[in-house]
Amino acid sequence: MRNKTHEGHNIKRFREMLGIKQEALAFELGDDWNQKKISLLEGKETVEPDILELVAKALKVPAEAIKNFSEEAAVNIISNTFQDESVAYAQYYKCTFNPFEKWVETVDKNEKLYEALLQSEREKVEILEKLLSERKGGK
Repeated sequence: MRNKTHEGHNIKRFREMLGIKQEALAFELGDDWNQKKISLLEGKETVEPDILELVAKALKVPAEAIKNFSEEAAVNIISNTFQDESVAYAQYYKCTFNPFEKWVETVDKNEKLYEALLQSEREKVEILEKLLSERKGGK
C-alpha cells in the first residue's frame, strides 16, 4: 500500500529548500495570494490540481515532484549512496598537478632571485670601492 503524501507539506519543503519565504511565494503567485494563504496551503494534505500547477510553476519544479516527494526516500538515497561521508569523493579525486614539481619550480625561482640579489650587491660593492679609491687618490 502506497503511503499518502502531504502535498502542502511538500510545497513547504520545496519552498524551504529553495530558500523562498512565504511572502515571496505569495508575490510570485499574484495579487490574490498573501503569506497567510500560503501558510494555509502548506497545511492542506491535498491541493487542487490547478493550484498545485500554479505553485509548481512559481517554484520552478514539476508538479509531479511536489505530489510524489518523500523525505524518507530522499534520506534513503543519500544514506545508501555514501558509505563514509568523510571520504565521499576521495576515490574520484584527480590531482591536476604534481606537488613535487611545483615545489621544485618554487625552489628554482627562489634560487634565481637570490642570484640576482647577490649580483646586485656585488655591483654596489664594486661601485663603492671605486668611489673610495677615487677619493683616496684625489686627496
